[in-house]
Amino acid sequence: MSRIAGPKGLRTAAAIRRAGLKLIYRHGFGAMSLRDLASEVGIQASSLYNHIRTKQDLLFDLIREHMEALLAQTDAALAAAPDTATDRLRTFIRHHIVYHLEKKQDVFIANFELRSLDAPHYATIVAMRRAYEGKLMAVLDAGVATGEFDIHDTRITAYSILAMLTGVCTWYKPEGRLSKSEIVDLHTNMVLHGCIAQREHALP
Repeated sequence: MSRIAGPKGLRTAAAIRRAGLKLIYRHGFGAMSLRDLASEVGIQASSLYNHIRTKQDLLFDLIREHMEALLAQTDAALAAAPDTATDRLRTFIRHHIVYHLEKKQDVFIANFELRSLDAPHYATIVAMRRAYEGKLMAVLDAGVATGEFDIHDTRITAYSILAMLTGVCTWYKPEGRLSKSEIVDLHTNMVLHGCIAQREHALP
């Protein structure tokens, strides 16, 4: 995003990103003006162009950075997980929920402002989303192959799981009666009960 080198330029670019997240989350991309953004950062509107090319590029950069972080951190979490598909699914669920709760503004913008991207930017982000969905599908496919999971359509199952897990962001409140860990455990049990092949014994 930044076009000015040096510590000051990097600090200003980071401040623009934080302000952009806050204003888009609060007012929506269409309602946020570059003048509002500059005022939030404490610089002249004309100075924004030293750091961003257009308002559209700012939105794209925000969503792209979110997706890059999500993909990279998911890869790291799965790489450290045990080999069984069940354990990898547990890991995916925990990472997805915790990441999304900690990045609530990023997630909201990535989901609800995707429609505001122009066609080339939209295509790039959709491809990244498909790559993320593919990671969960691969876990489910592996579980079906080993007999751990009884799933008739892993693609639709993956979409359903992701919708449920991401939906936590819309209602979870830190001051609520359930902790993050309890939310993770609750959703893990729901997903696993829907995926694991029936055995003589219940889930551990």
